[in-house]
Amino acid sequence: MSAEKSPGKTYDVAVIGAGVFGAWTAHELQRSGRSVLLLDAYGPSNSRASSGGESRIIRMGYGADEVYTRWSKRSLPRWQELFARAGQKLFYQTGMLWMANEGESQASSTLATLAKVGVQFEKLSGAELAKRYPQISFERNAWGILEPESGVLMARRAVQVVVEETLQNGAEYRAEAVETPAGRGRLESIRTRSGDSIRAGTFVFACGPWLPQVFPDVLGGRIVTSRQEVFFFGVPAGDQRFAPPAMPTWINLADEMYGIPDLESRGFKIAIDRHGPPINPDTEKRVVSPENLATVRAYLAKRFPALGAAPVVETRVCQYENTSNGDFLVDRHPDFENVWLVGGGSGHGFKHGPAMGEYVAAQVSGSGVAEPRFSLATKEQSQKRAVY
Repeated sequence: MSAEKSPGKTYDVAVIGAGVFGAWTAHELQRSGRSVLLLDAYGPSNSRASSGGESRIIRMGYGADEVYTRWSKRSLPRWQELFARAGQKLFYQTGMLWMANEGESQASSTLATLAKVGVQFEKLSGAELAKRYPQISFERNAWGILEPESGVLMARRAVQVVVEETLQNGAEYRAEAVETPAGRGRLESIRTRSGDSIRAGTFVFACGPWLPQVFPDVLGGRIVTSRQEVFFFGVPAGDQRFAPPAMPTWINLADEMYGIPDLESRGFKIAIDRHGPPINPDTEKRVVSPENLATVRAYLAKRFPALGAAPVVETRVCQYENTSNGDFLVDRHPDFENVWLVGGGSGHGFKHGPAMGEYVAAQVSGSGVAEPRFSLATKEQSQKRAVY
């Protein structure tokens, strides 16, 4: 995947970070005719990256946050077109089930937004939930929203396919870490930790959990990287109740839990959506905690009784890079006219990769309308999560 070095070459754009945001940004910039260099310290969708791991949910529901519903709706066909070109099955249409209880405003707002944007969905009563999903234990006052066209993206491989197509179409790639830029005004070049100089007309820093490390003065405190643990449980032999089509992907906001059915025989995935403690993505030990395992196992026994004693078959420790409220960050660096800061996936960003790439490419070219919610000015030092 590495490209040969091009001494003295000046690129139109250098994109630093080959996670889902950086990969799709490079893809769309290259597609627009620009010469693009993509850099990443550890490699596309590596195990330390927020875009690493096997699977990510793609769903349309976002409460009243219409911008994200529209971005998800735009992104899904772009993902599917990419996978078709690559000849790989990297999207599973499992359906997406929102588990809700009476009086939950987020779920009610989701219904209204899905209808407004034109997303297909079913509203399910408690009786309908119990009949359709007998393997799930619901509360008495439960109801649900099913997005039948939503599902799961195979994350690690999906990002690698984005990068591969981008390089096939003429972009270049370097496995390099970069130093924090110094100065003000117009940035002419950046230095890599190996001592090389990279020259470009525009620099896009899409470094995920490393953004506050590269720009501590600007983003320290505004993006907080949290430790998030993921568990896979082995389903009973021959039991198809926890695989598609019997089991959808699901989210329960009240419980701060989400899960993905048994895909590719990897196990039943479940994770706590609540933000964990801060971590350093370079040095964090990727071993799950006994406390979170106990929490998840107790939840399995309550919500999926047949899996209460299921064995753990795989675990992962990843991270969210959280902005103060969960909105994305796409804005110019306050000290450099040709440096863009792109990140703040905040645990929900992966699905939006194609739309993010289109948006950043339009911002760089000056042809796009800026979304005020993505501005640096809206990012505070205190965590007040508002996007789910």
